Amino acid sequence: MQQLYPILCEPRLVEPLWGGQRLASWLDLPPPHPERLGEIWLIFDSNRVSNGALAGMTIADLARMYGPALVGTRPFARYGADLPLLAKFIDAADRLSVQVHPDDEYAHTFEAHTGFHGKTEAWYILAAEPNATVTLGTRTHIERATLATAINDGTVEDLLAEQPVQAGDLIFVPAGTIHAINAGIMLFEIQQKSDLTYRLYDYNRRDARTGQLRPLHIEQALAVSRLEPARTARLRPLVLDEQRELLVACPSFALERWQIRGQLTATTDPASLEILTVIAGTAQLIWQQTVIELRQGIAVLLPATLGKYQIMSHNGVFLRSYIPDIPALITSVGVEPGAGPIFL
Repeated sequence: MQQLYPILCEPRLVEPLWGGQRLASWLDLPPPHPERLGEIWLIFDSNRVSNGALAGMTIADLARMYGPALVGTRPFARYGADLPLLAKFIDAADRLSVQVHPDDEYAHTFEAHTGFHGKTEAWYILAAEPNATVTLGTRTHIERATLATAINDGTVEDLLAEQPVQAGDLIFVPAGTIHAINAGIMLFEIQQKSDLTYRLYDYNRRDARTGQLRPLHIEQALAVSRLEPARTARLRPLVLDEQRELLVACPSFALERWQIRGQLTATTDPASLEILTVIAGTAQLIWQQTVIELRQGIAVLLPATLGKYQIMSHNGVFLRSYIPDIPALITSVGVEPGAGPIFL
């Protein structure tokens, strides 16, 4: 088979009713721009490869062909030949619905036909208007009957906590956490491979295509929601070295911020793929005799067996996503089990 190499993908553009115009300009997309560009799916199993000998194939095709050589032995043991992550940008010109996502157990039991996993996610705030907030968890511990009544009455917002955010913040959203991204926020999201979203409340908005109220998913939301305050807002980074910080880690993914001034040499771990996403500046990724030019908004998938690579940049800021070995990570950074930003 063709040797694996650093993989670029054709992004998927999503135009929800709450989307805006900032992503198009931030990424310098050629016109005409979508009126409401809310999401750009950078790395996902249905995205097609855009570079090299494997161009035109989907990431799902590659996962089936290469298995652990692409995704890594750790996620392969858990999920098989499947890319378990989704990396995306989000621009919320308007607020998203109040929603919640299931965990793996619920998704694999009740939503197995979708092929999706549960959905734990993390948001890295790229830009936020003054006084911008996210909704995260409940204000106090509540009963499930209380939540059901609030959904029925349209008073869910009264039960929920809001968290101010600004550029550079990291918000961790474990599966089951009731949440919403509110207006005026642009962010990078790393999440499990899932598009399972259960709406609790949507401000009585109507779908522009059908004129109908957007559906709620009350039964599922009540089944999976955590009815407690969240403890995962604005996590403090853990410095790994002069160029790298750990923003968050959990069994589903880890996210690091790399600020590169010069050269960084790294080697992929055969246990996990990596996704490198440029959020500022420009860089060159060098692997063997291949040089890939990177700029703001570009994501590259590094197969688990890629091996040694280098990044050259004088102003590059990257977000690195991968599937961690949590016990080994705890040992290497010297923190107590369960201490933020590491979650068991």
